[in-house]
Amino acid sequence: MTQSGDPESERDLSVHPSVAVVLDTLAAHHVRPVVRYLPDAVRTARAAAEALGITPAEIANSLVFAGRHHNGSIEPVLVLASGGHRVDQDRIAGLLDLAALEKATPDEVRTWTGFAIGGVAPVGHPTPLRTVVDVTLSGHDHVWAAAGHSHSVFQTTYDELLRITGGKAIEVD
Repeated sequence: MTQSGDPESERDLSVHPSVAVVLDTLAAHHVRPVVRYLPDAVRTARAAAEALGITPAEIANSLVFAGRHHNGSIEPVLVLASGGHRVDQDRIAGLLDLAALEKATPDEVRTWTGFAIGGVAPVGHPTPLRTVVDVTLSGHDHVWAAAGHSHSVFQTTYDELLRITGGKAIEVD
């Protein structure tokens, strides 16, 4: 379901290829979310929260990291963090039995997720990503996540994020 506001300030991006992938993936998980198409790009949790009139803590910020295994191999890791939190990379690396968790480059983000930074959704990636979901998000009835484009977000819940991503519940800060 698409929620529309002022037609001059919002545009329907549901046909944008990246947004369509997210919506199709959500539909495959039997999710019909409220989607908002915003007039300005929301590349940070703070900007998304301001645009939606909520707190940054209600944003499920999609952060992509390069998880370095003890043998040197790299695995992409998606951390869905409350926009009000910093991610403790060393803590998460230890909990995931990784040697290190390093910030992914913009090219790695696009390759691993199919999305540009600012529009990285929790679902719709070319291949499933190892995913961590910040337990703090459970303190909100609803949270908002990027929907494949820097001008689009969708409403979800903590439990739904765990279900649709196969994510692991972790305190990220």
